Amino acid sequence: MGAGDKMENKAEELKGKAKEKVGDATDNRDLQAEGKTDQAKAGFKQAGEHVKDAARDVTDR
Repeated sequence: MGAGDKMENKAEELKGKAKEKVGDATDNRDLQAEGKTDQAKAGFKQAGEHVKDAARDVTDR
């Protein structure tokens, strides 16, 4: 996983957390859901990158 990908995924995760918190504070369910969706997308991207890294490690050996 490239450093740029890691930073983008982390930024998306943090953006999602912020949206969720603002949604909690303002009782905005749409914003809460959007934040959770952003966090889930970032998590799936991170998991995919980890799989790629593991596969690359196996082929390097």
